[in-house]
Amino acid sequence: MGRSCLPRWRLGRLMAGLQLILGLVVITVSLSCLYRFHSAGYFLHNEDICRTIYTIKEVKNSEGFDLKALRDRVDGVLDKMDNLYDKLEKTVKKMEKSKDGSKREIKKFLEEEVMKPFYHAHIGLRQIRLPNPEGIRNSTEKEEPLINKFLVEEIRKYITPKENRDVGKVNMFGTERVYNTIGHSCVLMKTELEKYMDYDVGAYCDDDWNLAQKLMINGCDPLPRRRCLTRASMTYQKPYPINESLWKLPDDRNVRWGNYQCRNFACLSSKNPKRGYTKCTGCFEMEKESTKWVKNSTLLADFKIDDVLRLKPGEVRIGLDVGVGTGTFAARMREKNVTIVTTALNLGAPFNEMIALRGLIPLYISLNQRLPFFDNTMDMIHTAGLMDGWIDLLLMDFLLYDWDRVLRPGGLLWIDRFFCKKKDLDDYMYMFLQFRYKKHKWAISPKSKDEVYLSALLEKPPRAI
Repeated sequence: MGRSCLPRWRLGRLMAGLQLILGLVVITVSLSCLYRFHSAGYFLHNEDICRTIYTIKEVKNSEGFDLKALRDRVDGVLDKMDNLYDKLEKTVKKMEKSKDGSKREIKKFLEEEVMKPFYHAHIGLRQIRLPNPEGIRNSTEKEEPLINKFLVEEIRKYITPKENRDVGKVNMFGTERVYNTIGHSCVLMKTELEKYMDYDVGAYCDDDWNLAQKLMINGCDPLPRRRCLTRASMTYQKPYPINESLWKLPDDRNVRWGNYQCRNFACLSSKNPKRGYTKCTGCFEMEKESTKWVKNSTLLADFKIDDVLRLKPGEVRIGLDVGVGTGTFAARMREKNVTIVTTALNLGAPFNEMIALRGLIPLYISLNQRLPFFDNTMDMIHTAGLMDGWIDLLLMDFLLYDWDRVLRPGGLLWIDRFFCKKKDLDDYMYMFLQFRYKKHKWAISPKSKDEVYLSALLEKPPRAI
């Protein structure tokens, strides 16, 4: 006959009993911990507890502890580390000139296994903020509203206000500390921002400019600064001289193509359906670009640069071009001895790199951000291809008031080929006319059956109040 199932049944009951006992123990311990946390007030909005957790209490010189000696000792260690790092760097440079293979291996070992960790440790030690012997206040480490939204230490360090080195004294800006800012939408993109700020201090950054741009466009702007080294093309070449660079495609080797669909400038041609971008089609073709703003056009909405500058001879010296492009407007104005800063985002193509390699000034900024210029400073603002009929009227209102702020009295606002649906034209016309600028040019041309172009050249009034 088969064996009796009684022993197996007893063993099963014993295991089930043990599991039940362990489960009860876990529940009891959990409830006990929750009760203790609740008793301590951790689930309440208690300012005293928050200060206890997130701030550094005032340091006092206790008996037997010489704070000044500790600070002097750390400074001495830092000086020795500086000297040692300089010696290592000189040794590595000497090895670079050597043709001996063994020395090259030693050089590689020194760079990877000694100098890199040494540098990180050095930087980490320098970032320790020891209190002054006279004592410190809580303001630098004081809890800030955004700090508890993020777990990555680099973000928390960046957000925390930084006290001046001489605590209590004001700096050149008239403040006792410096506040680093980030866009309010960064809280909504916590995962992406923490990924962006996850790096080794002093090491190379990831090639993640596209992640940074995604954050910017979605309102996490300004972005926090990072303490890592930006990567460049491994085959970077000297840019062309200015007399060639304005109207010549740059060297393909000067761009990191990893985050684009194309791998060279020829691929960005308007004839290629897989070029990776839709705005500014053809603006990487220099033959097409060279005819803009200089040749007569059958379209009434096209103004020539010479005609515009003739209205203010010698008065237009600096300006801003807000749009999507490769800097052709700035290149044409440079030929007229006018300096133009060009705003650009890399929307599927290397617009910023292209503008810079042409010898012009790109401004990497989104529509979300206030212009980084002081009031009444620009002679001209030109816009084309960016702010069209898709834009919300309230957003457009804020943008136009910001442009009005930076445009000087007598400065020119050039609206170039703004297009929208016919039924929306009156709304947009009001947006431009509300500032009571003087009309120098005003033209409306058909774009399609339902859409129209609007171009205007307007002059800001003095407003001497």
